[in-house]
Amino acid sequence: MIREIEYPDVEINVVRAKEPVEATILENYIATAAGSPNFIRHITFDLRNTPLEGKFVAGQSIGVIPEGVDEKGKPHKVRLYSVSSPSKGENGEAHLVSTTVKRVIDEHWETQEIYTGTCSNYISSLKPGSKVKVTGPSGKRFILPKNPQEYNYLFFAAGTGVAPFRGMVMDLMDAGSTNDIALIFGCPYRTDLLYKSYFEDLNTKIPNFHYLKSVSREEPRGDGSKYYVQYQLIDNRELIEPILKKDNTIIYVCGLKGMETGIYQILAQQGYLDYLRVSDDLLTKDPSTWSWDDIKTLKPSDRMHVEVY
Repeated sequence: MIREIEYPDVEINVVRAKEPVEATILENYIATAAGSPNFIRHITFDLRNTPLEGKFVAGQSIGVIPEGVDEKGKPHKVRLYSVSSPSKGENGEAHLVSTTVKRVIDEHWETQEIYTGTCSNYISSLKPGSKVKVTGPSGKRFILPKNPQEYNYLFFAAGTGVAPFRGMVMDLMDAGSTNDIALIFGCPYRTDLLYKSYFEDLNTKIPNFHYLKSVSREEPRGDGSKYYVQYQLIDNRELIEPILKKDNTIIYVCGLKGMETGIYQILAQQGYLDYLRVSDDLLTKDPSTWSWDDIKTLKPSDRMHVEVY
């Protein structure tokens, strides 16, 4: 029998976009290794003497309002970024909240012109000591449950989707969790393994912590497919299956929209339907025969939390 999961009540919208508060950038440093084609930064906000001090819980988001106006002459709207700090704050200081930001620099498909993400480039360029308008906290479901040390976890992250899991893992370490915690992290190149030394150190020193890396644009899998996070359910089934079978395991998925589909598909094929909401029609079919349209109808159950963007 699957146990009911309770979640703590957390504060949200303490500061709204109509009346943002001013935070100070404490640190802003590159989080990727040398040679990475991507620009991803770890940014820490100092919220001292604001209503936001001590209000963020791992898994929530902080809002940032970039300076200036959009192409219509209107002030820029708030953008949300997952906090990467633990619930006690970055370095255990409640007034410090961090996030992980990738500069968006891309080419427009039709015009072939380069475009840049307004807010990601704005905050990535801020120097320590700079002021920035912030809001929050946002989110009340993508958080750890009450008594988090009583559960096992599978964290699936792609790119900066690892941000909330850094904070959650720190919270679990602080709580003295001895249950299984598996972080399955996907990125295009080894240079983009964010917070690599921290997670590798835990993997070495903490027997119940498992760090599984999926690097997609280097060597392919044996069948020629790319090493996406969902294939860890196959390639490391011996490790992951015993965790999935436990009635106190929760799955969290965070990253680019679409990454969840492959995870749903393989979970269903392996028979772990209790992590999904499956229609009665699909329950009568063998998951290996489901069409792509069938798979797209799958939704997470109460045992799985998905935050994609």
